[in-house]
Amino acid sequence: MSLKPTEQKSGHLVIPGERLGVIEEFIPDSGTYVKDGVIYSKIVGRSLLDLLNKRVSVYPLINGAVTPKVSTTVIGQVGNAQSDNVLVRIFRIGKKKLTGTFTGILHISDVQERYVNSMNEVSKTGDVIKAKVISEKNQIYHLTTNEKGLGVLYAFCSRCGNLLEQRRFEMQCPKCKNIEKRKTSSDYGKEQI
Repeated sequence: MSLKPTEQKSGHLVIPGERLGVIEEFIPDSGTYVKDGVIYSKIVGRSLLDLLNKRVSVYPLINGAVTPKVSTTVIGQVGNAQSDNVLVRIFRIGKKKLTGTFTGILHISDVQERYVNSMNEVSKTGDVIKAKVISEKNQIYHLTTNEKGLGVLYAFCSRCGNLLEQRRFEMQCPKCKNIEKRKTSSDYGKEQI
């Protein structure tokens, strides 16, 4: 078994997206992801090829580097919003702020138990949300707000951009009196960002 020139040797510095090997030769481990049978680095770190156990992993260069993982709670800002999903720029995992940028997707089917007609009833571009990572399929963090305490932390008026105030079953802008809908978290407006 010889390594191809594009593949790394153990201990080398690697960056996200750098090729580490193929799934026919190695089992992908922490700090890696697989695309089309090729194993790549997910983070900046040192590659570790365990030839005995046929595993490849990347150890973070920065001590305590944090990346989203399945079942972690994340906080992010809604970017691109479609009718059936929104993209979320994740900037915090639990209480730890991130140095890198991670993107998650919140699909309409993972918002809440009851039927949702459109993502506009749940969140809009610019809103800050608290969600949980439910999968890392295809290098994308799939999120859910379908749990108690998850949802929009801060919502902004789509007319004037002012912070919306929570009413019983709706959100209202104190400036222009615009009324909107959101799926809010239990600690709406209270979480320190």
